[in-house]
Amino acid sequence: MKLAGAAALLPMLSRRIAAAATTISRRRSSDPAWPSEAAWKTLNDAVGGNLTKVDFPLSILKTDPDSDPAKELAKNLKNPYFIGDTPGLTETLGWVDAWATQPSVYAVAARNAQDIAAAVNFARENNLRLAVKGGGHSYQGTSNAPDSLLIWTRHMHDIQMHDAFVPQGCEHSMQSLPAVTVGAGTFGMQAYTAVTTEGGKYVQGGGCTTVGLAGLLQGGGFGSFSKHYGTAAASLLEAEVVTADGQIRIANACTNPDLFWALKGGGGGTFGVISKITLKLHDLPEYFCVANFTIKAPSDDAYRRLVRQFVSFYRKSLFNDHWGEQARFRRDNSFEIQMLAVGLDSAQAKEVWQPFLDWVRQSPDGYSFKFPVIIAGVPGRHFWDLQWWKSHWAEAMFPNPNGNPLRGLFDYGLEHLIGQPAFTLDPRPDAPANKAWWKGNTFECGWFIRAYQSLWLPESLLGEDASQQRLADALYAASRHSNFELHFNKGLAGAPPDAIAAARDTCTNPAVLTAFTLVIAGDAEEGPAYPGIPGHQPSVDEGRKAAERVERCMNELRAIAPNGGAYVSESNFFEKGFEQSYWGSNYARLAEIKKKYDPDGLFIVHNGVGSEQWSADGFTKL
Repeated sequence: MKLAGAAALLPMLSRRIAAAATTISRRRSSDPAWPSEAAWKTLNDAVGGNLTKVDFPLSILKTDPDSDPAKELAKNLKNPYFIGDTPGLTETLGWVDAWATQPSVYAVAARNAQDIAAAVNFARENNLRLAVKGGGHSYQGTSNAPDSLLIWTRHMHDIQMHDAFVPQGCEHSMQSLPAVTVGAGTFGMQAYTAVTTEGGKYVQGGGCTTVGLAGLLQGGGFGSFSKHYGTAAASLLEAEVVTADGQIRIANACTNPDLFWALKGGGGGTFGVISKITLKLHDLPEYFCVANFTIKAPSDDAYRRLVRQFVSFYRKSLFNDHWGEQARFRRDNSFEIQMLAVGLDSAQAKEVWQPFLDWVRQSPDGYSFKFPVIIAGVPGRHFWDLQWWKSHWAEAMFPNPNGNPLRGLFDYGLEHLIGQPAFTLDPRPDAPANKAWWKGNTFECGWFIRAYQSLWLPESLLGEDASQQRLADALYAASRHSNFELHFNKGLAGAPPDAIAAARDTCTNPAVLTAFTLVIAGDAEEGPAYPGIPGHQPSVDEGRKAAERVERCMNELRAIAPNGGAYVSESNFFEKGFEQSYWGSNYARLAEIKKKYDPDGLFIVHNGVGSEQWSADGFTKL
C-alpha cells in the first residue's frame, strides 16, 4: 500500500516539477542572465543610438535637498511638460500603500515603429519586463516599472491632417472621412493646436492638455466635450501597433479587427505598443461655453435642499449633449460648478442657467456666491488658442455691455487673473509657444495619491421624483464623508445616437452607455511628494484616513448604483473585480484577444487584461 501510495503521488510530483521548470519569471538587473553590455550596445545600434540609461531625478531631493539643482527640480516637478520630457519621471509619483514611481534601467526613445519593434524583440528574447510611456499620466503606475526596459514614445509626435481618409483594406466598405494621424507621443495641446486652432476641426482628446492621445483612447478616453462627440476610443479609425511577436501591424475595422476593437478601451500597455493612430475629425461649433461659480450653503439642511434643487435642474435643463464637465460637492457645504458646453454662446447659456441662479438668489436659506458667476462663450476655434486667451480673456469672462469689459473686475479682487488666467505656460526658455496647461491641472503634477475611486451612475436615477430624491439623498450623504465630483462628460446618456452607437462598438464597460455621469472621489498629497524626501514624505497615516473617507463616500453612491462599473483610467488601484468594473461583459472577449496576440504576457500592467495571471509586480507568472 505504501508503494501504491507513493506511485500515485508520482504523476502529481511530475506535474509540479514540469510547472516549476516552465514558470515564466522576468529577469532583473541583479540576475546573472541580465543582458550584457554588448547586448545592450546591439540594441542601441538597432534603434539608431536612441537607447539611454535612465536616471532617477528624484534622488537629488533625497541626498542633497538644499542644493540649487534640487530646488530647480522641485520647481520643475510642477511643470507637466518637464515631467513628460523626462523618461525617469511620471506625473503621479505614487499611491499610499500601493506604489511609488521607480525608473526603468534603460529606455528606447523611439522615433518610429521599427524602433519599437526592436525594443519589443529585445525584451522578448531576453525575458525582460517592459514598460511603455507616452504622456506618463497613469494614476496606477502602469507607465513605470523598476528593472525594466522602457519604450518611450514622447518624440513620436508627427501630425498629418487628411481631408478624406479611408482605413487600409476598407476601400470597398467605408466612405472617406476627415481625419488626423498622430504619432504615439502626441499630447492634447499639440493635437488641438494643429486640428482646431490651425485646422478649424475638432478631435476628441482629453480635457487635460498634457494627456497623450494614444494612452487616452486605449483607456476609453473622455474629453470635456465627450457628451457631444463621444469617446476618444470611438473616434479611432486605424492604428499602427507593434505586437509581442515584434510584428508591425495595421489594425482597423477591416484588418485585424479583433485587435482594433481591443485597442479601443482595453487598456494601455496590454495588447501591443501603438506607434501612430488615425482619429476621426468632427465639425467645430461656433462657440464653446464656460459656466463657473461656487455657492455656499449656511447649514446642512440648506445644503441638502440645494443638492435636491440641482438634481431637478440638471434633469430638466442640462441633461443633453451640450453640457459636460463637473459639479463638485464639498464637505463644507460648498457646491461648485465648473461646466463646459458645446454650441452655446454666452446669451444662450445664461438663459439656461437663469432659473437655477434665480432660485438660489431668491431662496430664504441665504445662500451666498463665493466668487462672481462666470458664464461666457468662447469662439470654438480659439478655445485652445493661447494668443486669443492672452488678449481676450477678460472681455470673454466678464463682458460688460455698458462699456469697458474690465470695469467692475477689480471690485471682485480678481486683478491677479488678468494675463494668462486659464493657462499656465511652460516657463522653460526653449519651450514651444503652445506648451501650456489648464491651471486647474497643476495640482496633479508630482502628487502622491491617497485614494481615488470612480463609479458610473445610471440615467434611471434621473427618472421620477422618487428616483431623483433618492439620488439627491445619496449625493448629500456622500458629501458628509468626502469631497467628490460628478463628471457629466464621462457618461454618455444624453449624447447623440451616433456617439452612443460608436461607443457601443468599443470595449469600454457598456455601463457608460446608460450612465449620465461618472462620480470621482479622491484625495492626494500635493507634490512634490515622495518617500524619503525630507519635508515631502507622504503621510501614510493621513493617506489611510483619507482612503477610509473616500470609501465611505463611495459606498453611499454604490448603494444606489451597485453595478455601476468604473473608468479604467480614473479608478481605484485596489479595484475589486476590476475585470467586471472596467469592461463588464466585454472582458471574456478581451482575454481571448490577449491570448492570441500576447500569449506569454510580455505586456502586463496593474489591473490590465491578463494581469490576474501574474504577480503584483508583473515579473512572475502565477
